[in-house]
Amino acid sequence: MIQWRLRQVMADRNITNRALAGQIGLHETSVSKLKQRDDMPRVDGGLLDRLCLALNCGPSDLIVYSTDKE
Repeated sequence: MIQWRLRQVMADRNITNRALAGQIGLHETSVSKLKQRDDMPRVDGGLLDRLCLALNCGPSDLIVYSTDKE
């Protein structure tokens, strides 16, 4: 199972939807929708790059693969 950890990474860095949206060039509502997901959303390489730059993290911090089917 592929897990999307944007919610956790944002919480760890204490960054709001509005602040992240401003940094990556998305609307605040779009960030909120991405943040609500637990499964991997469709994101292109450019968006993933902007998220990593804004959150000072790597893709492996946002995307976690587990063989568990929980």
